[in-house]
Amino acid sequence: METISNSLFWISNGLLVPVIVLLLLFFLRAIILAGGFFGEFYQRMKLQKQLSEMLETITPENINEQLQNLPQAGKQPLLRCLKKLAEHRDNAAYCERLLANFEVDAEKELGRSRTFIKLGPMLGLMGTLIPMGPALVGLATGDISSMAYNMQVAFATTVVGMVIAAVGVITLQVKQRWYAREINDLEYLDKTLRNKTNE
Repeated sequence: METISNSLFWISNGLLVPVIVLLLLFFLRAIILAGGFFGEFYQRMKLQKQLSEMLETITPENINEQLQNLPQAGKQPLLRCLKKLAEHRDNAAYCERLLANFEVDAEKELGRSRTFIKLGPMLGLMGTLIPMGPALVGLATGDISSMAYNMQVAFATTVVGMVIAAVGVITLQVKQRWYAREINDLEYLDKTLRNKTNE
């Protein structure tokens, strides 16, 4: 039994470095995600204002003119999808496929935030529990400096894991609203284009 316990102890300690490395990598990715999120937020605010004004006044009669007033698609998936819907308005199957692919891409983008939400606390908890064993050993043997070091590692990994999860939660909630609104707008514009085609 002691051999098994010692084996588990060494395996657990051996996982500490990989866990810390993964935490640092996910933390860097979370920072990059947060930076890209704020840039995307600024772009979407401008686009959404213009798109909302267009949706208020769009009709089957003036839809072509309204679409020409939109900015170039660039890196905006919404505009790219909208332009393709307008180009293939006569092909109902293709338009349905475009909308379905847009939803799939949205889910893929949301998957990044969900990964941070799940793995951030998981890695943080592992990084907390693993050093606790050596810390207790240090406490039992009177090695206070070793105990303090391991407790410092434990608390640091917890904080980093929670920061990663927080970035994931915030970006996920906001992006879910973005994509829900965009899918609704695309479906509305698709129906308007169909009405124009059927006239």
